[in-house]
Amino acid sequence: MRLHKTFLSAALLFTLAGSALAQASKNPHVDLKETRLANGLRVVTVEDHNAPVIAVNVTYNVGSRNEKPGRTGFAHLFEHMMFQGSENVGKSEHFILVLNNGGNMNGTTNEDRTNYFEAMPANQLELALFLEADRMRSLAVTQDNLDNQRNAVQEERRIGLDNAAYGKSGEIQQELMYDNFAYKHDTIGSMDDLNAASVADVQAFFKMYYAPNNAVLTVVGDFKTADALATVKKYFEAIARQPDPPAVDMTEPEQKAERRTSVDDVLARAARVAIAYKTVPGNTADFYALQVLANVLGAGGSSRLNQKLTREKELVTNANSAAQETRGVGGFYVTATPRRGVKTEDVEAAVYEEIARLQKEPIADWELQKAKSGSRRNFINGLQSSLSRANTLGQYSVYYGDPNLINTRLDKVMAVTKEDVQRVANKYLVATNRTVVITVPKAPAGRNAGGQQ
Repeated sequence: MRLHKTFLSAALLFTLAGSALAQASKNPHVDLKETRLANGLRVVTVEDHNAPVIAVNVTYNVGSRNEKPGRTGFAHLFEHMMFQGSENVGKSEHFILVLNNGGNMNGTTNEDRTNYFEAMPANQLELALFLEADRMRSLAVTQDNLDNQRNAVQEERRIGLDNAAYGKSGEIQQELMYDNFAYKHDTIGSMDDLNAASVADVQAFFKMYYAPNNAVLTVVGDFKTADALATVKKYFEAIARQPDPPAVDMTEPEQKAERRTSVDDVLARAARVAIAYKTVPGNTADFYALQVLANVLGAGGSSRLNQKLTREKELVTNANSAAQETRGVGGFYVTATPRRGVKTEDVEAAVYEEIARLQKEPIADWELQKAKSGSRRNFINGLQSSLSRANTLGQYSVYYGDPNLINTRLDKVMAVTKEDVQRVANKYLVATNRTVVITVPKAPAGRNAGGQQ
């Protein structure tokens, strides 16, 4: 067995210590303006004349957490439906108009929100706003469009979950981990529920959730704010407000005992250990401490899991950890892939040993600073483009009602102490609070284990 050690030079320690003092004064600031239209649409604008580009994002306050049993996958299905045309825009014409005018665009769905966005040359701001307003006001909901996009989503499920290595393991872990239906099911939904969706269901979903009072519009880039707001009002202000959607119950009962299962996977070529702990909603003091903890435990080559499990003990080919940000009860995830011939129980025991170390003694000063610096670097890198700022502002507005979190988030990360990291490790990373899924490679029918490559 080879032993690997990590040494930090005195110069690096000095740099890390000095950088902590300088960071607070160097945090980026986004100069934003908030406006609310008469129909309830929240608008956030950011003037930025550094490049002749604009970004438009519409974030709707709807995700898979809003779905009901028997109708899973609706939020994601609707993301696809929104590109099928509206009163003044033909089927798939949204793509053509954006791309032919030098832009790019997309939409994404998760448990807590659905967003749509365009990045375009600055002289195409009006086009981007027109396109988003037209589909918010008059989406073409037809049987043909529904059938077409239902098939597209089902194929996406086949590729990303049903026929992907470890795909079912993640879905099963989510179902096992949560008790409340809001987060218990996968965003992509089940085949049966997608088949059951009707045009009437889609129309009702659109009316309830795709209303201006249930959305946030963010516009970032090279424009004059007064002109941009005038254009926003021109296209969006006449869209009718709808009744506010019902609140979502996101409460989660305390877990009393470990939950565990194994999954046979004919597509996997290596076993996998996946451990999840229930934690807290995002933008809370404990969430930021868990983010730092995740960086210390499993982010990067110098993290504890990589140093111990990958290099020193040579138990795994890779190991990582992450703190999930959600509006309800989130999760802290540890994933490790054992080397060939290594038992999953040995990997699991080694993970728990590293967690126990974090619980018993504070992390080192350099680990704390490295973890914070990593979070800071990733956050700032994510704000370099107009589009990423627009998307971030939309998410913070919908998740927390606070677009200005873009200016205060780093302060919250930097306020995390070694004691905070140790405290959340002891509070959340405990045996009774974890859900473990072991993926076991299995030879397809007709092939023996020795035939696997």
